[in-house]
Parts: sequence; structure tokens; C-alpha cells
Amino acid sequence: AEEVLAAIDAIGESRGELEYDIDGAVVKLNSLAQREQLGATSKVPRWAVAYKYPPEEKETVLKDIELSVGRTGRITPTAIFEPVQLCGTKVERATLHNQDYIDDLDICIGDTIRVFKSGEIIPKVRSVVKEKRPSGAVRFTIGNICPACGARAIREENTSDIKCINPSCPAQLENHIINFVSRDAMNIKGIGEQNIKALIEAGYIKDIADIFVLKNHRDELIEKGIIGKEKNTDKVLAVIEESKNNEPQRLLTGFGISGIGKAAARELILHFGSIDALAKADFEAIMKVRDIGEISSKAIYDYFRDKVNIDIINRLKEQGVNMVLEDTGIVSDILAGKTVVVTGTLPTLSRNDAKSLIEANGGKAAGSVSRKTDYVLAGEAAGSKLTKAQELGIPVIDEAEFLKMIGQ
Repeated sequence: AEEVLAAIDAIGESRGELEYDIDGAVVKLNSLAQREQLGATSKVPRWAVAYKYPPEEKETVLKDIELSVGRTGRITPTAIFEPVQLCGTKVERATLHNQDYIDDLDICIGDTIRVFKSGEIIPKVRSVVKEKRPSGAVRFTIGNICPACGARAIREENTSDIKCINPSCPAQLENHIINFVSRDAMNIKGIGEQNIKALIEAGYIKDIADIFVLKNHRDELIEKGIIGKEKNTDKVLAVIEESKNNEPQRLLTGFGISGIGKAAARELILHFGSIDALAKADFEAIMKVRDIGEISSKAIYDYFRDKVNIDIINRLKEQGVNMVLEDTGIVSDILAGKTVVVTGTLPTLSRNDAKSLIEANGGKAAGSVSRKTDYVLAGEAAGSKLTKAQELGIPVIDEAEFLKMIGQ
């Protein structure tokens, strides 16, 4: 055993000298007879064990902290440091999340910091090397001024978030439009971030409703080349026109209401049937929708009572944007009230196909396993979700069982 541990340590110490990246070592039995005798579980062989090395960590100097504003007005600090090589790539930025995170680290510009890659992927700041702190260093504070528009920023009650309160903040608008045209929302292909920025700067887009009147400026857009030449401009305008027929849950996702993603939007529209019905619903009615809690209910209720939002919705109606669910897509209620998580590779169904079948039979397709999960639909190479389901005693079914369950 000591020889094995020594070999693992030796491999770990030589990681930086290898021509390829590794994050662990695997110990295997040499004897094929013993391998046969031990066999394997449904997931792994019993004659091998993997050892994971701690993430690679390096020191660097923090040059600056950059502030950015998201579509909800949330101000996010990002550490900018001297570039270092981690897990085979150059790293020079890492999120600092919020003021509480900065305070916990006690971080100052000019500090020497330790950085690593969480899960070998996401750069993070581990700690500050206090003994190397330069004299006169001052702890960084986000402050109460929006870095994008100069308006007042406030810390929301009972949260770590500091948000810009200016609804016309250009940074918020840009990110709001990016969310609105995204795949999960209105899925308007052909409008990238640079196009959106240019359209905002040129004054063509001041809110999401303006997207649907871009057709009125076709000749100007072609002349200025904001979206592209004539062919590409016409293609994008056609996609915008077609998006008016989207199901209303896509529109609701695109509104960017805090806490309301595509899954919550679907549940809300299935429950109320239209944007108008949801807009008229009181707080208690919204609370009755599956998986919609008190905070999300308040956000929805407040959104539809804001004068600016009411005006935008009315303008969207004038442009013919669909707000009514005509076909729920539900063919049965076999899985009504059930939450199913899909993991691994299924024999014949893609993950999206499986999720569509779950929803078509009244169930909810969730992305993570919890005590509220009713079934885990597992295929080959199912990972941590399967392990967690087994730990929680949640029923695990395969594709054949699932198809039988829904009558296919």
C-alpha cells in the first residue's frame, strides 16, 4: 500500500513536467484472473480505483477589479490579475461574486492572491497572501454608484446583491435584449451581441418591444450595415417576424423577471394559459403554481403592475406577438405532479427528446436531483446524479421502463 501511495505522490509531483494534462491517477490490479474474480458494478470495475489530485494552485498579483452590470442591474466584480498557466490554459480573470465575498477574502488591489480552477474548469480566487500585501493597500468596495450609467446602486434587503436602480441603464438594456433573443427565450437567430450593442447605440432599440419595429427601419439598417448587408438584414427581420408566433412561455422567459427561467415560465403559462391571465392574477393565485415560491411570486406580481412594463406588453400586442397558449403539448397526465431527472446516455432517446416526453405526459423535467425528485431516468455513463439518487433512495428507471410507464 505504501508503494502505491508513493507512486501516486510521484505522479502528482511530476504533473507539471508531463506533455499532457492530468487530474488524477488510476490504480489497477495487474492480474487478469483477479480482475475477473472481482468483476464490476453497473458503472465501474471493482479492480481499479481512481485518485483525484487537489486542483493546481498558483500565486499571482491582482491588478484590478472590474465591475459589470447584468440584465437585472446586478453589479458583479471580476478580479483581473497577472496571467498564470492553470491546467494547460492561460488564466487572468476570475469572478469575485459580490461584496460579501470580497470582504471574506479581505482582498485589495495589488495583493498577491492564490488562484485555482474549480473542477479543473472555472478560475477562482482561493485566498490572499497577506504577508505580501503592499503598504497602503485599501480593501475594495463596490460602492453605491452604477459603473455603467452613474446612477445610484443599492444593496437589496436580505441578499448580497448590489443593483443599479436605473431602469434605462444601457448595460442592463444590452443584457436584457441578449436574454430576450436567446435560445431559451424568443430564439431570434442572427442578432449577436455586437449587433445589439450597435442597435442600442444608434437608438433603434430602447426596450424589447422595439425589436419588432426594426422592419420599419429596414433601408436605414441596410445602409448603415448595423445587422449586415441586404440579404442578412432581410433574413434577420424575417426571423423576428416569425418569432411572433412563439409559444407565450418563450415571451415570458424573455421578459427577464427575476427568478423566472424557461422551466418556471412553462409552469406559469400551463397554469394560466396566457400572458394576460397571468398579468391579472393576484399574489395568492401565482403562489399556487407548482415550484413558484414567495419571492418569485412577488417579482411576477410587481412586474405586471409596473407602468413601463404594461406599456411594453401593450406595444408587443400591437405588433402581433402571441400571448396565448393554444396547444399545451400535453398528451396525458400519467406523470402529473411527478419530477423526473434525466442523466447519462439513453439507448434511443436524446436528453431533449426524453424531457419533451416527460413534459408531454404532465411531468416536470428537472436538471438536478433532490428529495423532491420522483424518478431518475438513467442511461449509460450516468454520473453524480445517479449516485445521489441512490443515496436518497429515489427510484431509478431505464429507458424501457420509462417508455412502458408512459404507454409507448
